[in-house]
Amino acid sequence: MEPETAGDPCSDTKWVRSSLRQLSHRLTELGHAISPPTVRRLLRERDYSLRATAKQETGRDHPDRNEQFRYIDQQKQAFLAAGQPVISVDTKKKELIGNFANAGRTWRREAEVVNVHDFCQDAVGRAVPYGIYDLHRHRGSVYVGASADTPRFAVEAITRWWQEEGEAAYPEARQLLVLADGGGSNGYQPRAWKGQIQEQLADGLRLTVTVCHYPTGCSKWNPVEHRLFGPISVNWAGEPLRTFERLVALIRGTTTTTGLMVRAERLGGEYPKGETLTNGEMAGLDLERHAVCPRWNYTIRPRLAAAI
Repeated sequence: MEPETAGDPCSDTKWVRSSLRQLSHRLTELGHAISPPTVRRLLRERDYSLRATAKQETGRDHPDRNEQFRYIDQQKQAFLAAGQPVISVDTKKKELIGNFANAGRTWRREAEVVNVHDFCQDAVGRAVPYGIYDLHRHRGSVYVGASADTPRFAVEAITRWWQEEGEAAYPEARQLLVLADGGGSNGYQPRAWKGQIQEQLADGLRLTVTVCHYPTGCSKWNPVEHRLFGPISVNWAGEPLRTFERLVALIRGTTTTTGLMVRAERLGGEYPKGETLTNGEMAGLDLERHAVCPRWNYTIRPRLAAAI
C-alpha cells in the first residue's frame, strides 16, 4: 500500500489510488484470497477513506496577483465610501433548457422524470445568464439571453441594469466601478468589451466607468460568484429547467438569510461572435490605463463629441 498512499497533512486521514476490486485481485495473486468488502473494512481500520479530487490548485500565481488584489480592494473601498456604485459582473454557466437533469435534490413524493441524455437537439434553447451584483445594496440582477455570450451582450446587460435599477438607486452618481473576471466576454483582452463600455455606458449614459479585472484563475474571488451565483444554484438545485420562464422564475425566487434579493428577466436579441475594434477605433476611445497593473485597471470616460 505504501507507494499508493496519499494523506491529508492536517489530519490522520489517508487514501489510496487503486480501487477495492484492484486491491482484492492483487492480494489474491499474492496468495491472500480476500473480497473487496473485506478490503474496504481493513482500509477503514487503518484510517483510509474514499476520497474525491478537490479542485483547489489555481496554477502558478501571476507575479502581480497580490498587488492587484490590494488595488481592487482600495478602489472598492474608495467608491463605496464616496457613495458611488460598485458592481461585480460575470456570466453564469450556460444552461440547456429542456427536460434535462439538474444537479441536486428536492423534497418530493416521486422523482422528476427527465431525459437520460442531455442532447442539444432536444433542447428548447441554451440560456446565457449574465449576473450583476450590487455590493453596496446586496442586490442581484440576472439578464438571461438565448444567443451568445459576447461583450455587446455583457455591456447591454449592465446598461439595462443602470436604466432599470442603478440610476434610481444612485441618482447622484456619475461614476461606476465594475469588478470583472480576467477572461470571457468581460475579460481584459477583448477590444469589443472596451468599445461597448465607451459606446453604451460612457457615451450613452454619460458615466465614467472604471474597470478592475481579477487576475487569471482568480474568478472565485469575484463577489458575484459566491454572493449571487451560489445562492441561485442552491435555489434551483434538482429542478429541471424545462423553459426559460421557469429558469427566470427560479432565479427571481432566490433569497438568503442575509437579505439577498434578485431580479431576473429575459434579454432578447442576437449577439454574433467575432466583433472587435480596429487600431483606429481603439485609439478613439477615451481610455486611461491606471499606473497599477495597467492591463487590468482602466477608466473609460464620456467623449466630448458624443455630447454634441
